[in-house]
Amino acid sequence: MGNKFRWLLAGLLGLSLLAYTVTYTVRFTETAVVTRFGQAGEGAVKNEPGLYFKLPYPVDNVTRYDTRVRLVTNRMETIPTADDRQVVVEAFCVWRVADPLRFFQRFSNAGDRPESHYRKAEENLKASLRSAAGLASRYRLDELFGTGAGGSRLGDLEKAMLATFGASADQSGLSLADYGIEAVDVGVTRVVLPTETTKAVFDRMRARQERLAQETESQGQSRAQEIRSKAEADAKKIRAFAQAMAERIRNQGDLEARQYIAQMATNPQLAVFLSNMQFIREAYGKQTTLVVSGTMPGMWMVFPNALDQVAPGQIPSPTSPGTRRTDTEGSR
Repeated sequence: MGNKFRWLLAGLLGLSLLAYTVTYTVRFTETAVVTRFGQAGEGAVKNEPGLYFKLPYPVDNVTRYDTRVRLVTNRMETIPTADDRQVVVEAFCVWRVADPLRFFQRFSNAGDRPESHYRKAEENLKASLRSAAGLASRYRLDELFGTGAGGSRLGDLEKAMLATFGASADQSGLSLADYGIEAVDVGVTRVVLPTETTKAVFDRMRARQERLAQETESQGQSRAQEIRSKAEADAKKIRAFAQAMAERIRNQGDLEARQYIAQMATNPQLAVFLSNMQFIREAYGKQTTLVVSGTMPGMWMVFPNALDQVAPGQIPSPTSPGTRRTDTEGSR
């Protein structure tokens, strides 16, 4: 039993090694190029996923390529614009292997591994990408960084880059299609100003903002002075008008009071008595509490018996009952 098991295990191992050397698989994200003695003939490309048979190495060799998109970027380069400014442009390219057979024929000399083919292809793509990024020299600085109604023209630049990139050819006159490569998308990662240009731009912006601030402050001070002058002039007019109005009211009051003053002058004691009565009426009307001396002129008249000693026809004295005078005595 032990010998049979060992022979069975050896047979299975041999079958596994034989299956590994005569079969290969292609995933749904891959395409394979099968070469025989290093030559890719008719039917060498396998696009459908599944299990395939081949002759053992070194007769047949299988190179698998990933058909998914890949990304390549170029380093940031300084490019002059149409208005003689300097910008730093970083571009990218999204690409994939469109024709595996052509791709293998062009880059198989870079090595046996697909990664070596990718690196060689990306070197060519970076050269084409630098040429496409150079199209930024057709645009002015304000067109690349525009924020007005028209906006930035980076979209137009990327469209021109994609058209140029797809039809571009290297020194040998071959385009991307001749290499089996398809450029899915080409664009600009970022456009920035060089350090020196950025500092100069910031200095100009700062100077412009300071100039605008000074102009605004000067305009504000001028406007404030105008408002202040107008307010003072209006105040003078209002003050003069108020003084004139007060003078007219005062004169009118003097004219209207003249007849009452003349009437009161005929009997001064009656005028003083009426004034005291008015004071008492107003004091009681306002619920005012007064603490005063009873000897003050006119205060004795608030007493309940103030008029008991005043004869009919007599005017009470403003000081005390003992000092009252009759009209006859006052006339004397």
